Amino acid sequence: MKHTNLQDYAHKRFNILTGEWVLVSPHRAKRPWQGQNEAVNNQKRPSYDENCYLCAGNTRINGEVNPKYTDVFVFTNDFAALQNDSPTFNVNDGLLKAESETGICKVICFSPDHSKSLADMSSEEIQKVVFAWQKEYAKLAKQPTINYVQIFENKGTVMGCSNPHPHGQIWSQSTLPNEVDKKHTQQLNYFKEKKSSLLGDYLQQELAVKERIIFQNDDFVVLVPFWAVWPFETMIVPKKQKQSILDLNDKESFHYAEAIAVITKAYDQLFNISFPYSSGIHQAPTNGLDNHHWHFHMSFYPPLLRSATVKKFMVGYEMFGTPQRDITAEQAAIRLRDLVSL
Repeated sequence: MKHTNLQDYAHKRFNILTGEWVLVSPHRAKRPWQGQNEAVNNQKRPSYDENCYLCAGNTRINGEVNPKYTDVFVFTNDFAALQNDSPTFNVNDGLLKAESETGICKVICFSPDHSKSLADMSSEEIQKVVFAWQKEYAKLAKQPTINYVQIFENKGTVMGCSNPHPHGQIWSQSTLPNEVDKKHTQQLNYFKEKKSSLLGDYLQQELAVKERIIFQNDDFVVLVPFWAVWPFETMIVPKKQKQSILDLNDKESFHYAEAIAVITKAYDQLFNISFPYSSGIHQAPTNGLDNHHWHFHMSFYPPLLRSATVKKFMVGYEMFGTPQRDITAEQAAIRLRDLVSL
């Protein structure tokens, strides 16, 4: 069923995965923009940069030399946010509370080609990245102190990326991060009540309506979630319930790679630039417990709003109230879907 009022009037949408709301104000999309415009750098990068610490054969800050890798290269982060050997401690002093946190952080180079991004890589090349994600997830899951593995990528300087070489990160830690904990709870509560996957049931509703679907193959769907916060936010969801990326066979991992290739290429065509975003995979914890309620998914949060130079800022009301967006999820889906069909 299509709900016409959603395209014209301010309203709230409920995020079933976090239990939180987002304010949607479609009438504000027409307002003039006199704010900050971001600089656009369309300069073509070389395939190899002798000053890049991620390029094959180059020396990193800590003195280690990268191998002459030919596809995917993973190493422990030289400036890790989490330490695996820190002491266990806690502070419980009235209203002052703190706990120690341990973890392992890794960097994953998607390609030795300094000039590329995921959008420039084939599905076959991206599948090798998926295989590396699976390998690292499985390896870290075996560590007794690791209870969650967060795979993510920051692309573009506007997203705080410090090196343009195609790469992502894997942070693993002893407790569940805030966003994961919300989704863990929401999916568990739904499964207890309905005896089915929250995302699986949501996906069936989306496939029936087709308003927010951008692309699908035999195993995966790319869509703009109904509750999207970022202007061109998307989510990749497996059609069958999979707790983690480890549950993917070779065929499914290829279709997953194809979905990543399709949406990243569409992003680059949207404003004719190398499109910035933060992406991340949310999947079952590695705590050894029964996580049958989990349905893994990958989200893309791009900051650009109107053009290559106009960014969505999460300030003011978003910081002190509730996330807010102007263009609706349906409008964003139409624009991205048109690019996928080209």
